[in-house]
Amino acid sequence: MRLWKLKLTLPVLALAVLAVALVNASCHNGGTQQEARTASAPAGDLADFAAVAPIDVHVHVYKDDPSFAAMVKRLNLRLLNICVIDDRDPFFKSLEPQRSDELKVRSATDGRAAFCTTFSPYGFEEPDFKEKAVSQLNGDFSNGAVAVKIYKVMGMEMKNKAGKWVMPDDPAFEPVYQDIAAHGRTVVAHIAEPDSCWQAPNPASPDYSYYKEHPQEYAYLHPGWPSKAAILAARDHLLAENPKLRVVGAHLGSMEADVDQIAQRFDRYPNFAVDTAARVQYLMMQPREKVRAFLIKYQDRVVYGTDLELMPGANTTAALEEWQQRYSRDWKYFATDEWVDYQGKKYEGLKLPGPVLRKIFHDNAVHWFPGIVPGK
Repeated sequence: MRLWKLKLTLPVLALAVLAVALVNASCHNGGTQQEARTASAPAGDLADFAAVAPIDVHVHVYKDDPSFAAMVKRLNLRLLNICVIDDRDPFFKSLEPQRSDELKVRSATDGRAAFCTTFSPYGFEEPDFKEKAVSQLNGDFSNGAVAVKIYKVMGMEMKNKAGKWVMPDDPAFEPVYQDIAAHGRTVVAHIAEPDSCWQAPNPASPDYSYYKEHPQEYAYLHPGWPSKAAILAARDHLLAENPKLRVVGAHLGSMEADVDQIAQRFDRYPNFAVDTAARVQYLMMQPREKVRAFLIKYQDRVVYGTDLELMPGANTTAALEEWQQRYSRDWKYFATDEWVDYQGKKYEGLKLPGPVLRKIFHDNAVHWFPGIVPGK
């Protein structure tokens, strides 16, 4: 080898060695990061889930963490981020800071987390209730809110000055519902609770721990409370009185134990749909073929939701692990015929047809919540 070539080659070799070292380091770090992601990822592949451009229409996110926004983007996910007013819970006593937090999350996710507002029902007997509620909602609509939440405090907490229970179809709320319909927005109605709320404690119930930890919400301990049937009848009356108002019943419309009950409402009220939030196990617990036939027949009326949350003080890493596990499990149940493990029991997946999956996980959200995908 000639000396001049050697002199030119040595720097080149040095650069080559450095480049290889950098590539190896990069690959090693990337591999480590990938291993960490894989280790923290749920069992199963979420690629098929992400491929349908999934929309989760029932979440509560009040923390604009960059890692959360990254997960949303990675899963090709859109969300309906829901505000709640419940004066029994300090965080949910008023619309703020929920609203400002949700708007920050919407911005941090590049609009992937749509905003669902609410209104306080507690002042319903005040002379200016209608004006205040409508003005606040219209302001939120102008700020991009695509839906309005009403909550189980109607029927399970609120009483009027005469001591009578206030139901969701109370005439005081009618002008508010009419305004929501006039603006083409959707009501998310969490009205009533699972059957177990009115039943004796049962450790086998999916909601056993919840009512053990929230005795103030456990109707079984409060014999004077309205029956579930009475509350749902009031919800049904609301649907009948407002045929132009789109209503999505949260948590399978609180008819979680029997899809036949849901089907009856679908047949009766064309303005009604349900989300699956926190009630997928109740579908699992019913006969597989019955549930599968129901979802195929009413494939335009069921919208995917979870009720997952990310609170301001939450451990984001742990929360994101929970979110991904939930999405993996739910997709496996709806999309495959594999056995799904939930709370120590195994359930056979439904293996729904592809077009039905697309509707439940994407298309129905676009239809029932106009604006949840900008431009649609």
